[in-house]
Amino acid sequence: MPARRGRVKLAARCRVVTEAPAFGMAVFAVILLNAALMGVETYSGPAREYRQVLEAAEETCLLVFTLEMLLRIGAHADRPKAFFRDPWNLFDLAVVAAAFLPVVRENATLLRLLRLARVLRSARFLPHLRILLIAVGRSLPGTASFLFVGALVLYVYAMVGWVCFAESDPQHYGSLGRAALTLFLLTTLDGLTDAVRAGLQISRLSILYYASYALLASFVLVNVLIGVVLNSLDEAREIEAEAEAERAPGPAPGPAKGPLAGPAAGGQDLADAGDVRERIATARRALDEIEASLAAGERPPARQLEASHPGP
Repeated sequence: MPARRGRVKLAARCRVVTEAPAFGMAVFAVILLNAALMGVETYSGPAREYRQVLEAAEETCLLVFTLEMLLRIGAHADRPKAFFRDPWNLFDLAVVAAAFLPVVRENATLLRLLRLARVLRSARFLPHLRILLIAVGRSLPGTASFLFVGALVLYVYAMVGWVCFAESDPQHYGSLGRAALTLFLLTTLDGLTDAVRAGLQISRLSILYYASYALLASFVLVNVLIGVVLNSLDEAREIEAEAEAERAPGPAPGPAKGPLAGPAAGGQDLADAGDVRERIATARRALDEIEASLAAGERPPARQLEASHPGP
């Protein structure tokens, strides 16, 4: 099928460009340039003096991002569903495509936020940062449970503080909101010494109140949150390792053994690997043509059946 073969050729050519290390480095440099331009625009003097230059540079960055996205889409021309299965592709496509929406281009605030979102695209080219972002996303359910437990602890201690210290210290415990704010600030242990000293002037039993709260809120709950994040980080590493294994073309050939070991054996391994890839590609194209013929109600030609079962 000519259309199918054309898509395969287009995908192969685009894939050569997008998988090149220089392509990723160039796009990453443009992302950093976009971030630097945003920083320059925060200074009123240079922003007014070099306004036209900054606008031209911004349009150039947008053009580069658009070309990059078109190349990435072209690299998936033979399998478009795979492009939309990658969350990073969807994020990049949304960020780049939104810049062409009239509503966004006419709103300066939305446009600045969109340009800021482009900086997050750098995670695509930094594996460690990508792992951290995945870990943050994976930790959100556990973090929500942690926030619920923390809010419950804060509410209980705020009510106890209001009952015990409202009359003596209305500035910090005069209402539930003030008590909760006071205890929330004490979570960092900043000002705990002054709070304990003021509490001891009211009652010696206040030391139990502050000690138990500091132990529970500042040590137990914080360590639970750290455990949730570390667990999500391990899961993110596993997900990234599986993704890298799927993107890899195949296991590298091991060292040759026996009398053929050496440069000649290595060259033979590369030739065999290239021959195997060529046979797989031929069989895949033949199977696609057979599937299309069956869908059209035609009998597949004999040459297609032979191509789908390449000999040894």
